[in-house]
Amino acid sequence: MSTETSDGIGRERLVILGGLMLGMLLGSIDQSIVSTALPTIVGDLGDASKMSWIVTAYLVTVTVTTPLYGKLSDLYGRSIIFETSISIFLLGSILSGLAGEFAAINDAVGPMTQLALFRALQGIGAGGLIAMATTILGDIFSPRERGKYMSYMMLIFGAATIGGPLLGGYLTDHYSWRWIFYINVPIGLAAITITHFKLDLPTPEADHDIDYLGAALLVFSVGALMLVTTWGGDRYAWDSVEIFSLAAATVVFGVLFALQELRVDEPVFPIHLLDRHTVVGVMTLSFCLGIGMFGATIYLPVFLQTVLGASATNSGLLLFPLVGGMLVTSAVTGQLMTRLGHYKLFAVVGTVVGTVGYWLLHTMSPATTSTESTAFMFVTGMGLGFVMPVLTVAVQNAVEREDLGVATTSVTFSRSLGSSIGVAVFGALLTNQLTHRLSDAFGAKAGSGTLAASGGSIDPKTISALPAGIHNVVVTALANSIDTVFLAGTGVLALAFVVALTLPNTELSEEAHVSMGEGAAEPMDD
Repeated sequence: MSTETSDGIGRERLVILGGLMLGMLLGSIDQSIVSTALPTIVGDLGDASKMSWIVTAYLVTVTVTTPLYGKLSDLYGRSIIFETSISIFLLGSILSGLAGEFAAINDAVGPMTQLALFRALQGIGAGGLIAMATTILGDIFSPRERGKYMSYMMLIFGAATIGGPLLGGYLTDHYSWRWIFYINVPIGLAAITITHFKLDLPTPEADHDIDYLGAALLVFSVGALMLVTTWGGDRYAWDSVEIFSLAAATVVFGVLFALQELRVDEPVFPIHLLDRHTVVGVMTLSFCLGIGMFGATIYLPVFLQTVLGASATNSGLLLFPLVGGMLVTSAVTGQLMTRLGHYKLFAVVGTVVGTVGYWLLHTMSPATTSTESTAFMFVTGMGLGFVMPVLTVAVQNAVEREDLGVATTSVTFSRSLGSSIGVAVFGALLTNQLTHRLSDAFGAKAGSGTLAASGGSIDPKTISALPAGIHNVVVTALANSIDTVFLAGTGVLALAFVVALTLPNTELSEEAHVSMGEGAAEPMDD
């Protein structure tokens, strides 16, 4: 199957690729674009106590719905599920932009509660955006071609990571925070238009039974886990009854889900996929990568601002070396996978480089120069970038088309779980380390209790206002505590390296699942 743009089929696939990239953009940018607008939103709608739910509601619904989209697309076809996910996302976006404007219900449901509910609806749609975009990519491009085009998707992801906070800040300052939601509408409509008129994938003709009980058990289990990672150490103490109850619910519903999947004919997640070494290995790598990627993007700005005194005005730009390294190597990896026809080498090299990068981050101190921190971030980003395009391509190469959706979403789901659990564990580790270091440093001195109790919540303004002697002690304690977080990340990526070594060095197939001809798409013969 030719990929040259001079060929009609090639041109059609590239147009579809553009639509998929727009879907990827929607899914990638929406979390980061909201972050810089949160203070303004709270000032406008009030009720700061519910601010965390603007983020949490979206994060929980994205994570719990992602694996469901994969199964639904395998049963009913990718096109309709992709368009449905975009439509739900756009409805949630429009309603989020209108939060607080519904005078008739403001008294019954406060503006911030409205926004949290609409963000949850937006998250339900977002659960299918990235997952369906990469799954459809797996339909129309062969595994060998896929690496090249997957690297284009990674460019969108990287651009959204950097550009989201900047765009969110610009729209909030020059127009209104409501435009961070309204801007999704033209992008989403363009994506729907392209895929509706250009993407014609075969739809399964057989009748299917939906495993509603399995879906419900999965939602309850993952939802409880997400609340553990979101509320633990923040709203509730880690050893509180609430967190223990949610953790128990996670385990109970998880076990019931596994038992349900083993007994039904059409499970939400076919357990037999776990018999495949590649699927298990890729899901583990994706989990570790989620920890590594989001651990860096959250705690590097903390170090740069609180320890090195960098400005937070354009906080997204602080991560440019990290994201730049990811973009460079993911682009190169995608091209080389297409040329060489194998993927294992890049996973091994990436985990090695990523481990080295995290170790370098672990060595940073208040004396670290901006040049050194930039170099360390770039190395870390390079390591993560080597692995990112590999995961989806590898798992798609290992399964048949009827399992393509659920296998692809398992990668996204594993990465989301890794990021959520990693951020929670790293946050608890940082708070624990900082509290102990401050207590040891100040002992019974006046003010030590306040500083120690603040833990990881000490902000740059608070630190800069401290007297010189105390300032130096606090900054050193912060640096050493964050270094411990990066050391833990080093261990996670070292584990990923071991997993990458065990991956089979399978050759990438040159056969696409679907042939994109003029008109209807037909399944290709094996």
